[in-house]
Amino acid sequence: EGAKTGVAVCLGLISVLVFWLGMMKIADDSGLLKVLAKLMRPLVRFLFPTIPRNHPSEGYIISNLSANLLGLGNAATPMGIKAMQELQKLNPHKDSPSPDMCTLLALNTSSLTIIPTTIIAIRMNFGSENPTEIVGTTLIATLLSTLTAIVVDRWYRKRHYSNRPGKG
Repeated sequence: EGAKTGVAVCLGLISVLVFWLGMMKIADDSGLLKVLAKLMRPLVRFLFPTIPRNHPSEGYIISNLSANLLGLGNAATPMGIKAMQELQKLNPHKDSPSPDMCTLLALNTSSLTIIPTTIIAIRMNFGSENPTEIVGTTLIATLLSTLTAIVVDRWYRKRHYSNRPGKG
């Protein structure tokens, strides 16, 4: 019975993920993702001030944040890993994370989510009468967690990295 339920849940999650990845592909083909990237670039420049303009990590970060906004954590993970790899290339202190790496980790952990697709899919699989009723509370909770992550990140950057030799 447990295996049967596990397979049913997995199939439900896969179908939702495939749907949203297809929507992302349509958005990419239509140019919508480029518009979203253009809109997000000033925010990314503010959150990651030491990344050189047009560095590959910028694109991976924007893709990662976009996927998280749509509740596609599984799709966001590979882009987050690539962003971290690119940020490590910029890191002058290879034995410890850079401030930008910490910022990305904080944003990924708090993960502002507009549409919690995975949770909606799980609720649908288990017969919820209104699987989308969590959208409002999820948005509020993730907005607060993301704002908290940004405030703490800024505070930590000012406090810790402003006094560090060879800032980076």
